[in-house]
Amino acid sequence: MYRFLGASIAVAAIMGVSAAAAQDYTLSPNYGDVRLSSGFSPDPHTVSVTAGGSIDAAKLGSPCSGSISNAPDVQVNYSPGSLPLIFRTASDSDTTLIVNAPDGQWYCNDDGFTDLGAEVRFNSPRSGNYDVWIGTFGGGTAAATLYVTELNSSNYGPNSNSAGGTINSGLTATYGEVRLNSGFTPDPHRVNLTAGGSIQASSAAQDCSGMVAAAPDYQITYSAGSLPLVIRTDSSTDTTLLVNGPGGEWYCDDDGAGSLNAQVRLNKPSSGVYDIWVGTFGSSTASATLSITELP
Repeated sequence: MYRFLGASIAVAAIMGVSAAAAQDYTLSPNYGDVRLSSGFSPDPHTVSVTAGGSIDAAKLGSPCSGSISNAPDVQVNYSPGSLPLIFRTASDSDTTLIVNAPDGQWYCNDDGFTDLGAEVRFNSPRSGNYDVWIGTFGGGTAAATLYVTELNSSNYGPNSNSAGGTINSGLTATYGEVRLNSGFTPDPHRVNLTAGGSIQASSAAQDCSGMVAAAPDYQITYSAGSLPLVIRTDSSTDTTLLVNGPGGEWYCDDDGAGSLNAQVRLNKPSSGVYDIWVGTFGSSTASATLSITELP
């Protein structure tokens, strides 16, 4: 039986698989185990491994693939907080990921990070052991690095989308934060800020554009009602929007509010924290106004 996880920045869908297989998560991991609690540092936590083995991961069922070992390569005992838990691989060879999570399900991916790197993401991770296998696509073995991270940015390793830093929703918002309940006044709620930064917004999600800062520009803790939530920019320079929602999902826009201004509209917003970055379409910074509204 298969089930889909929630939204992921991985390209390929990730499924949980309940099939039995030859690999044995009760064996001691080849490259050790680690205990990590939400907010761990340094982030990412890295482990150098030799990927591959003699077992065909496809026996677990689709979309599992690659050749893996009998024992897990790494075991992560994780204590969650409010952040996602993300596993990624980096290698000069095509690698795959197989994760046995605390719920007993199997989660697999190939090419979700890059053409050669895999990604398995848990937006609402459980507490417990994550047994991880790094496979090779096509057999054989290969040197690889496992990254364990709570950050959506991928600005590290040979798969890096390097632009000078890392997008980090855990940092304090540069221009403050606010709590808004549906029906808030005055509407719109406005914040003046300086848009832009040194990091490519596409490092958070591939469809995002513009250059942003590491820390969010603004944070909203929102209690939803029946109204939409609309986030807009207003500037004389071409601006973009990058929003990380309460479930860890990313929303992006360029020119949705006009040729120079962006808009992210959530018709059925969730309650929770929204971290907002205002980017510039180019390397310079610019004055901008961020507006949050429930009005048409």
